[in-house]
Formats: sequence, structure tokens, C-alpha cells
Amino acid sequence: MKLLHGLISALLLLLVAESTATPAEADRIRKSWESAAESWTLTSRAATTPEAKAAALAARPDPLRYARQMWQVISPSLSKDWTLDPAAWFLNFTRSLTITNADGSVAPAFTQENAAIRKAVATHHMQSPNLTPMCMALARNQDPGTLSILEKIQSSHPDTKVQGVAALAAALVIKSLGDDAEPMRKRLTHLRKAIIQSSDVKIGDTTVAQIAEDELYIIRNLTKGRIAPNLVGTDAASRPITLDSTKGKVTMLLFWNTEMPESDRVLEITNNTLRKFKGRPFTVIGVNHDPLAKLRTLEADEVTNWKNFSDPEMKLAREYRINVLPQVLVLDGERKIHYFGAPGSFAEITAEALLSETK
Repeated sequence: MKLLHGLISALLLLLVAESTATPAEADRIRKSWESAAESWTLTSRAATTPEAKAAALAARPDPLRYARQMWQVISPSLSKDWTLDPAAWFLNFTRSLTITNADGSVAPAFTQENAAIRKAVATHHMQSPNLTPMCMALARNQDPGTLSILEKIQSSHPDTKVQGVAALAAALVIKSLGDDAEPMRKRLTHLRKAIIQSSDVKIGDTTVAQIAEDELYIIRNLTKGRIAPNLVGTDAASRPITLDSTKGKVTMLLFWNTEMPESDRVLEITNNTLRKFKGRPFTVIGVNHDPLAKLRTLEADEVTNWKNFSDPEMKLAREYRINVLPQVLVLDGERKIHYFGAPGSFAEITAEALLSETK
């Protein structure tokens, strides 16, 4: 009897989970996050006293909570086509989220959930007509196994436009494999297919053609070994500032703002790197996309300990084709690019290697 009762209870829980798993509920969670984040941003910008700033920081909405809510809604139904859009949102939303383990170490959040989404796509959705958002989300996550899924879609999907989107996404994944001849050949092949088959397909506020054009610009001007374009602008005090003023120093060029995922962690990593290389020919230059008043407060409060270009309209970011924050480049004393990617250990190792070569 107890066993029967337990089975009935488990069945009821599954039915309840299934009943709440709807596109409308997934959309409600997404909009709820957007509303909470927008409200917090306005409150944070209005905070002028230390007390108000501390209160605003404490009231920051927890992205982990919203991610868990979304997962609860979509996880029972990953085999169904309607989950592709919210699952793509989940991949994008959780891309930079981390958790702190009991020993104090930091690890990526939702790795098992992201793997379950990839498995569901590979098992149930390879022929779906609604794969465009998912292809781009998979590309941005750079997870193991992503490239094989995208290459299968670009070679065998019945819709040539979906093939083209998958080819673009595959090119974005291959970018992380480096600039050697074979990855570059594959990258260019995929970009060509994307342009031919899907140039007019919308990706958010842009198109496949525009993204592909940006990637071709990056290949020509922003890959390893190229000289980074000079940046000219103003700092937090509205004084002129240029990137070439760092000539002779190893430079970490950081594109960032306080609304990007894990902004506190990125600031901590960058400040630690600056301290580590103190007294050596090394500098950090930020390109900050917060409002000017916010940047001035951040520098006055010593949240950042490096110079920043003020770029609230992201004009300088567009010169480097930056679409996702944060991004960092490591440059040698002649502005030659040695690393372009996410902040963290790889960027620091690259800087350390360059400094060891500096006499």
C-alpha cells in the first residue's frame, strides 16, 4: 500500500510539472527577469550615497533563481519543439553564471542542465524548422560536442536557411580553436555558406550577413598576430585617451560594463592581475559601456584601478566588433594581438608569457 501511495505521489508530481511546462510560463519567467533587472539598473544608477549604493547592491536580483525557475519549466519537456526558444534563452542566460563550492572554488553553473539541452537537440530536434536561436546559443556557449551538432545541422537539415545559420554558428565555435591554417579554412568555408544561404535571416537585432561581415573583419584585422586598431576617445574625466599611449607595455584591453554577467568576478580578476604584475611593463585599459556618471563613481570608489575609455554608446566596441561582454585582448608593446577572448586564466597566462620575453 505504501509503495502504491508513493507511486501515485510521484505520478502527481510529474503531472504538476508537466502542467506548468508551457510556453507562456517560460515567457513569464523571462519577462520577470527582464523587469527585475531593469528596475535594479535604474535603482543602482540613482544611488549616490554609500548607503544607497550598498542597499542597491544587496537588492540585485539573483540570476541563479530565475535560471532555476526556467529549468523547472522546460526540463520535463525538452523533447518538445516549443522548448527550443526558452532553452536557447537558458543557454545564453547561464553562459557566464558560476557557483561557489564548499571549498571556496568557483565553477560554472548548470553544466549538467546545459548538457541535457545539447542531448535533447541532438536526439529530438535536428530536423526542426525552429533551430535558429538554438544554433546561435550553442555557438556562444562553446561547450564540448557543440561543433559536431552544428556541423550535422549545416550539412543535413532540410531547410537551407537553417543550414546557413548553423554554418555561421559553427564558424563562431571554430574561432575559439585558434588561427592556424586548418581552423581558419573551415571557418571561412562556413562563413561563405552562411552568406550564400542565409544572409537575410534575422538574428536578434541583426542579420546573418552582418554577423558574417563582422567575422570577416575580425579575421582580417583582429586575429592573433595582427596589429590591434588604435582607439581614440575620452576617459572618465573627459580627457583625451588613446590606445597607442600604452606603446612599450603589455596591455590587457578589457571591454566591460557593470551589467554584464559576473561583472563583480571580472572586476576582481582584473584587479588581481593588475596587482600581480605591478612594477612590470604591464597595464590594463578598459573600454567601459556604463553611463559616464557611473564610470566616474566606479573609479572614485576604486572599484576599478585602471584607466577606462568612456564608451556608453559602444562606438569603440563596434570598432572591435564586440557583441558580447566581457571580452579582453592581450597586446604586446607594439599592439600586436596575442589573445582575444574571455577574461581569466588564459589571458593572464598570455600576459605572463609576453612579460617574460620583455627585457
